[in-house]
Amino acid sequence: MSRIDPTARIAPDARIGESVEIGAYAVVESKVTIGPKTKIGPYCMIQGPTIIGSGCTLTGYASIGTAPQDHSYKGEDTRLEIGDNNIIREFVTINRGTIKDKGVTTIGDHNLIMAYCHVAHDCVVGSHVVMGNLATLAGHVEIHDHAIIGGFSAIHQFTRIGSRCIVGGGSMVSLDIIPYAKASGDRAKLFSVNTIGLKRGGFSTEQIRAIEKAYRILRKQGLLLKEAVCVIEQEFPDDKVILPILSFLKTSRRGIAR
Repeated sequence: MSRIDPTARIAPDARIGESVEIGAYAVVESKVTIGPKTKIGPYCMIQGPTIIGSGCTLTGYASIGTAPQDHSYKGEDTRLEIGDNNIIREFVTINRGTIKDKGVTTIGDHNLIMAYCHVAHDCVVGSHVVMGNLATLAGHVEIHDHAIIGGFSAIHQFTRIGSRCIVGGGSMVSLDIIPYAKASGDRAKLFSVNTIGLKRGGFSTEQIRAIEKAYRILRKQGLLLKEAVCVIEQEFPDDKVILPILSFLKTSRRGIAR
């Protein structure tokens, strides 16, 4: 049985799952679906079309599923989809998508989005991602699984952050960050491999050494990106750990931070 505070305002067509808790003065508008065992804190506002999965916690004052902050948006019926077991803290804002892209902003599972973060229209956030306080994603950003975005960081539109990356706090990221790397700074640059994160993720010593070697090739002075890709391919043919790096490099639209 769900527990809904009497001061909360729920649209008649909102779909509320079993054992959902909705706090004082929360607003759940039309075309919203909330999965089982999700907790909506006080003063949260959720606009639709939005789907929130099961077991999520919105601590309070979050603004979820609001219209994209984009001049081209003319009220189209775009949406937001949030997966399961996410923690979304105070004053987080997450916007719906736009028809300029796929029309949907997507958040995966088991993410921690700390207070005052912003996820703009058409972003794709994977699973097991951590966004530190006040981290900001511009439109069309991709954050891959197990990435960590330090507090007060800003990610430029259309930029991608690879899996198991760490972006240092206060960074300004305008180019793609390859998987497994650590990056920081104003116009962030790579500075090492995320070895601690890889060890925690079960990567072997041999795998980490291979990643470090590929990383050194990428950063080698004088090599163009396509030349570095060729060298890495020759050095690591069909290496399952290196393949995600190669795929990421080949599909970059903004360019790669080095």
